[in-house]
Amino acid sequence: MIQTTDLTKRFETITALDHISAEIREGQVFGLIGTNGAGKSTFLKLLSGILKPEEGQVLIDGEEIFENVTRKTDLFYISDDQHYFSNATPADMQNFYRILYPRFDGERFRKLLGGFGLDPGRKINTFSRGMKKQLSVILGLSAGTKYLFCDETFDGLDPVMRQTVKSLFAEDMDARGLTPVIASHNLRELEDICDHVGLLHKGGILLSRDLDDMKLDLHKLQCILPPGVAEAELKERSGLEILRASRIGSVLTLTVRGREEEVLEQMRRFDPVFMEIVPLSLEEIFISETEVNGYDIKQLVL
Repeated sequence: MIQTTDLTKRFETITALDHISAEIREGQVFGLIGTNGAGKSTFLKLLSGILKPEEGQVLIDGEEIFENVTRKTDLFYISDDQHYFSNATPADMQNFYRILYPRFDGERFRKLLGGFGLDPGRKINTFSRGMKKQLSVILGLSAGTKYLFCDETFDGLDPVMRQTVKSLFAEDMDARGLTPVIASHNLRELEDICDHVGLLHKGGILLSRDLDDMKLDLHKLQCILPPGVAEAELKERSGLEILRASRIGSVLTLTVRGREEEVLEQMRRFDPVFMEIVPLSLEEIFISETEVNGYDIKQLVL
């Protein structure tokens, strides 16, 4: 498990992270959402032991990570900026990482390299940005680490490659208990893979919750009210906590907080012509949750 307590990092007069406390449980995908400059990369570098915090601490499986060489073999950091040795080939990088990671799986590396269509003898400086990202993912998965920290890993990959990488993450989670931590500015990229999502803004976490918990008491309901029942009357008399409401033609769409059974029971009192609960997207969940706290998620990460 990863724990951060009052984690603070400054760069001269700029506070990149301001007293961040978070918990990342094993075997789950933790998604870190935020705009460019929100502190996502700094957070991952602190988790990786690349940077030292001014205040607070990072514990990975109960141990401080900074300058902890032994514990660092349990994690792999994929940077948003791809850096490789000058004139190096994928085969050269494999040899290098085998020195750093005792559980590096050379057979899997070769298999994944072939599956992605990357030439092990070709110089990496001739690769496209997307190909370099693919190589980083292959190296990260082959390293056999317990934790994988990904900074905008899906940015630059085409849709097919994005789904392939997500499938590989899922396979490793099931096979060996991999825990990916994925930072992104795009909610839609993380919607189908994350178990827990944190929203980082201006160096602080606005919201950090399990998706299942958020979905449990937050619902999108579409309905057509009978003649004579106005939207204002529904809000006043239903007793429901309506967070958002919009209308297209006669169809009223509500985002409502509460248990599903109670929401439906309250709505039936108005004898709606039509009524159904439809799944909420991650974007809609975050819009509803952050607007309650006075933030507009569309201004922050969309």
